[in-house]
Amino acid sequence: MYLVKTKIKNGPKLIKTLIYKDRRGFLKETYKKKVIDVKNFPFDIMSFSKKNVLRGLHIQLNRTQAKIITVTSGKIFDVAVDLRPKSKSFGKYVAVIISYNDDFSFYIPKGFAHGFMCLSNTCTVNYKCSNYRDEKSEKTLSWNDKAINIKWPSSKPILSKKDKNGNSLEYFKNLKK
Repeated sequence: MYLVKTKIKNGPKLIKTLIYKDRRGFLKETYKKKVIDVKNFPFDIMSFSKKNVLRGLHIQLNRTQAKIITVTSGKIFDVAVDLRPKSKSFGKYVAVIISYNDDFSFYIPKGFAHGFMCLSNTCTVNYKCSNYRDEKSEKTLSWNDKAINIKWPSSKPILSKKDKNGNSLEYFKNLKK
């Protein structure tokens, strides 16, 4: 298992792993503490979604979370947007397509908003989080903010009420000041 850098310095990384396949199926590692330099991952979440469901872009402002995203069924378009206050890449994003049989997971450091769109009929996504959920500090970045210009696979996603009413990138810029 090893890390592959993405276009954002000190940002999200792909966690490459070996997949052990045989006639029964496959086995793959999804986490090794010695590979990811995060002190602790005390909280795991699993979500199930239908095609074109978009979840996100979510961030916790106070109890920030690093995340490892692993798809255990289906396929997703996964996005991490840099909202670190002093980052030179503030407002930039990394997007990857991940399916259950890919040889990687997606590591997202603290300070990034995260979201994904389900590309298959259904998908199951596991999140390994470095902090517990803090509902009071949760914020949503607008999925279709023109200042970020994410190239989502569908322009008509299925959204929750919370995700329909996300904040603009400008809102997060003003928090930096």
